Amino acid sequence: MTRYILIFATTLIVLFTLELLQPIQAAVIIPFTTFIAQISAGLIGFFDDSVISFGKVIQSKTNGFAVSIEAGCNGVEAVIVLAAAIMGFPASWKQKLGALIFGFFAIQIMNLARIITLFYLGQWHHGVFEWFHLYIWPVLIMLDVLLVFWLWIRYLSKRQDGASNGVVAG
Repeated sequence: MTRYILIFATTLIVLFTLELLQPIQAAVIIPFTTFIAQISAGLIGFFDDSVISFGKVIQSKTNGFAVSIEAGCNGVEAVIVLAAAIMGFPASWKQKLGALIFGFFAIQIMNLARIITLFYLGQWHHGVFEWFHLYIWPVLIMLDVLLVFWLWIRYLSKRQDGASNGVVAG
């Protein structure tokens, strides 16, 4: 357990530090956040052609309401927490990479739902928007991280049980 905590904490510190570096922000985080805004606007566009995106902002052409996807709202921090949890767990690098890829997409799909719902909640009722933005969605995103990690551990456990019983797991 001590080994896990040390690897988890070290990975968190290293990845959060890297994320904050200006070259990483400029080359990775800002373009990724812009991409998330474009995807969000594109998904909304299937149902509502009055939305535009520019940079990290999604805006309604109808009423001018806009949301800006800031640090902590692009899913990167949630992926970092998941990565730290995965890195500390005893598994092969192939298994860890698979979990990271699956987890990245699971978190980003949930985050797209978050951004889209907040975009509409903000147009409907500012107080409800704030409540969901500050309390409900952060909890749901972290629960998504926990669920992905738990499912991965269960998957590994079932593979180990099958291998120890002489059954080759797929």
